[in-house]
Amino acid sequence: MADSKFDVIIIGAGPGGYVTAIRAAQLGLKACVIEKQHLGGICLNWGCIPTKALLRTAEIYHYMKHAKDYGLSADNVSFDLKAVVERSRGVSKRLNGGVGHLLKKNKVTVIDGTAKLNGPGKVDVTGKDGKAPSSMTAPHIIIATGARPRALPGIEPDKKLIWTYFDALVPDKMPKSMLVIGSGAIGIEFASFYQALGCDVTVVEVMKTIMPIEDEEISIFARKQMEKLGLKIITEAKVTGVKKGADNVTATIEDGKGKKTELNVERIISAVGVQGNIEGIGLETTKVKTDRGCIVVDEYLRTAEKGIYAIGDVAGPPMLAHKAEHEGVICIETIAGLHTHPMDKLKIPGCTYCHPQVASVGLTEAKAKAAGHEVKVGRFQFLGNGKAIALGQDQGLVKTVFDKKTGQLLGAHMVGAEVTELIQGFVVAMNLETTEEDLMHTVFPHPTLSEMMHESVLDAYGRVIHM
Repeated sequence: MADSKFDVIIIGAGPGGYVTAIRAAQLGLKACVIEKQHLGGICLNWGCIPTKALLRTAEIYHYMKHAKDYGLSADNVSFDLKAVVERSRGVSKRLNGGVGHLLKKNKVTVIDGTAKLNGPGKVDVTGKDGKAPSSMTAPHIIIATGARPRALPGIEPDKKLIWTYFDALVPDKMPKSMLVIGSGAIGIEFASFYQALGCDVTVVEVMKTIMPIEDEEISIFARKQMEKLGLKIITEAKVTGVKKGADNVTATIEDGKGKKTELNVERIISAVGVQGNIEGIGLETTKVKTDRGCIVVDEYLRTAEKGIYAIGDVAGPPMLAHKAEHEGVICIETIAGLHTHPMDKLKIPGCTYCHPQVASVGLTEAKAKAAGHEVKVGRFQFLGNGKAIALGQDQGLVKTVFDKKTGQLLGAHMVGAEVTELIQGFVVAMNLETTEEDLMHTVFPHPTLSEMMHESVLDAYGRVIHM
């Protein structure tokens, strides 16, 4: 390794790591990023991006089967699973190459290998050839090692009958039946994909509602739409055991009252969350502290060891790519001496690309009330919007939550077509500390889905027009 001294070393080249490296280079810092597997990390290669490619296929397939609803004809509609998977992998490969180009363009040193801390300011790197590790130094080391799927005891994934999202992205055949354990973003997205392509899918969720971090009203609305499409959902229940067959598996499902039933399916997807990759990276050689599988950091991403930082999934929830990227920018700009602002996690949007889509930012109605706010709540359904009706997507809801005394926008929650693209409007509004008056005086273009955002605000204050 020709060069071993850097201003900053970043361990992990996922969304947080590679963005941090590029920003470091922009700030004139000599940066190195170490990645043992894929540039772009889990998100680009095995998460956010390839799942969206699969879901796009499912969406088009759904519309093709309903072509007559649009005055079109499409007979004998089918799919080639191998081609579907190949397209998804191709999208990831293209973006992986793009990340490599960006790092090279910004003169960031990229090292293929496994990194391990060896005390403050020092990193040992073992290359893929397995030879003795090389030593590198930097006054600033940023840990961006991401996370991996969490496994339930006794229901550990085996790559054949019980899958993680890695396996679910590259099926060799379409299962006729499937059980998805967990209805968070990962679980419900895969449930949507497989159901759309004809698989008989059952989702089991231990909490009262699916997507339990979402506003309850939105979750209930989404569940009804998903069940209309054929998805089977069991809430307030858990999988307590499995019995494997040659090419199927029988799961024991226990409800909140202790009643047990058995469900035989061809495949199970375990989607019960993720855990930070904190093992085997040398934390024991430092003063870095961990808590519940994540590295403890302050508002500027500093750990308990001077000169060592952590960003992204490994630094704790919410475990989202855009959160990792922004944390990386805050971290490196703080290191460079710029005036930075800590991240407000209440202003981080969340998006789930199931059918229908779900997106949100800020406090739910329940959490706003629990925090002591007297609230005003606005709602507007898609069935009152011309663009939604023209799209053939008139089932959805936009919900806004305001502080009654100040008019502050506390939260926004949506379910329906393209809401993952709409939510940023409310994110910008919250960051600008926009009040209900600002939003009511804003002119929204017509005909667009975004008009429903306006109408939801108007509804909170008794001024809704089209409902």
